[in-house]
Amino acid sequence: MNEFLETLKLDALKQMDVQMLNPLKLAYLGDAVYEAYIRTYLISKYTMTPNEMSKLAVKYVKASAQAKIAMHLQGELSEPEWTLIKRGRNQKSGSVPKNAVLSDYKYATGFEALIGYLYLVGEKKRIYEIIGRAIEIIETPEETQEIQP
Repeated sequence: MNEFLETLKLDALKQMDVQMLNPLKLAYLGDAVYEAYIRTYLISKYTMTPNEMSKLAVKYVKASAQAKIAMHLQGELSEPEWTLIKRGRNQKSGSVPKNAVLSDYKYATGFEALIGYLYLVGEKKRIYEIIGRAIEIIETPEETQEIQP
């Protein structure tokens, strides 16, 4: 990411700068990063039309799915990672999508803030681990899932 900013003659973001960003800004970026990884996964796994893939992607990126992921990952995240999810969850946003429950939307915002943060600080391996687990969580049938304390 820093190389990209340097090509635009912009200063690279330092980890402290990223930590001080508004969690809604991190979520704004994290939403796009997460969706890009999910789309890459779907393109690699399925032979479908783009329209069919878009419909399938909703299963992974909707607020209720991201909230479910956040809750399942709680026991697997470091304390700073969970704190970032809570910071994102606690932010007041201007609106809530009409198809989302407020609590799901808040946890989804927290999850996206975590992904945005990890992306900006260059923690690619951690993003891969978290999104890999997210895919497992979404693809595991409900009756076999347990939320980690």
